[in-house]
Amino acid sequence: MTAAPAADAARSGTQPPARPAPLGRSFSVFWAGQSVSLVGDKVTVFVVPTLMIFVLHASALQVGVVAMAQYLGIPLLGPVAGVLVDRWDKRRTMLVCDLVRLVAVAAIPLAYALDVLSTPLLFGCVAVISGATIVFNVGYLVAVPAVVPEDGMVRAYSRLEGSGSVAEVAGPSVAAALYGALGVAALLVDAASYLVSAACFRSMRPWGERTVEAGSIRERLTRGFRLNWADPVLRRVVLAAVTLNCGGPVFVTVLPVLAYRGLDVRVGVFGAAMSVAAVGALAGALVAPRLSRRFGLGRTMAWSLLLHCLVGLGVLAAPALPAGPVIAVTMGCYGFFMSCINVCSAPARQSRMSARNQGVMHAAFRTVTWGVIPLAALVGGLAVSLLTGPLGILDAARVVMAGGTLLAACSFLPALGLQPLLDAAERERAAEAAASAPAALPEAGA
Repeated sequence: MTAAPAADAARSGTQPPARPAPLGRSFSVFWAGQSVSLVGDKVTVFVVPTLMIFVLHASALQVGVVAMAQYLGIPLLGPVAGVLVDRWDKRRTMLVCDLVRLVAVAAIPLAYALDVLSTPLLFGCVAVISGATIVFNVGYLVAVPAVVPEDGMVRAYSRLEGSGSVAEVAGPSVAAALYGALGVAALLVDAASYLVSAACFRSMRPWGERTVEAGSIRERLTRGFRLNWADPVLRRVVLAAVTLNCGGPVFVTVLPVLAYRGLDVRVGVFGAAMSVAAVGALAGALVAPRLSRRFGLGRTMAWSLLLHCLVGLGVLAAPALPAGPVIAVTMGCYGFFMSCINVCSAPARQSRMSARNQGVMHAAFRTVTWGVIPLAALVGGLAVSLLTGPLGILDAARVVMAGGTLLAACSFLPALGLQPLLDAAERERAAEAAASAPAALPEAGA
């Protein structure tokens, strides 16, 4: 009886809808480890600027300097990371990166307990975390296509983005509560999350082959940059991401200064607002696959870039409206469109590159597109410091955040041409598949 629908479908010439292929145990373990680690990351991202403002009484410039350290490893280690990840055992590399980050995070509460915590020490710890994260992220992008079937890529990235969004939802509230209860020791939660992630990698089978291409490290690095620029899709994604990251980090760096010092928002209120806001990011991760199927990866990414930036201007509604709800609604929309961008970007790029060049391609991409973030974060903090005298802290923060947002919105322009290029590539693949398919044999006569 159960075979009847399939038989009827066969007789009618139609096929029942195929179920998506499972993503596999390796991805499930990988996903679980990253989900735990991402929640821990949000604790550190929330606690470090809060610690600087309320414990170290740091200036906006000092907050910007430490924010810069968060991305300092990108221009310094980014180019080399791709070559090294290609050559090293990938699972072991990511495991070691987790352990390095565990030690660097745990050093902050230890320094506080010993009464030696300072802005330079925070800078050093955050820079070490940044360096290990750069290598980890390249391995992360190589791991997904290595352990997931090709037709499951968008679903895999949607799940990972969903985990990131859940972390955004839970992280700030958890961080605010932990900081209220434990103070600096709240960072030990992030340290423990890295241990969980490392244990998950330890339980996985190795993935990916070690790739040692002919040529020196310098030649491989150069090849990574050339691959990103030579391909028209990758080139447009690079230009869009560079523009976005010239303005977006200004907004993100200045937001805690605006909230705590310009709007007098309490730590608990800010944490709750950011958690409520991150519901939008989770919704974006869930909706993005449907949007990309309906409108295309390139079109969805382009419009998400524009709307992601423009909704950031909503933060200017405070203090005319209550600061907490304004931050929550603004960042909810901000996160929704950021999730759409992330879900569309990686599959679009990976479809353009062979497995042997994934490492150097991703490393070069991260180096170029994220390499501008340290400077943008520093500029944001410096600009607020310079404008606070004539404008006051509130207006200085508002002006700087609006300027960064409008600059980031220009990322929409290079992304506009993505969809026609992706459509043309899909038609070429379909034509090649049709040409290579064996010709149908004529049916025998009755």
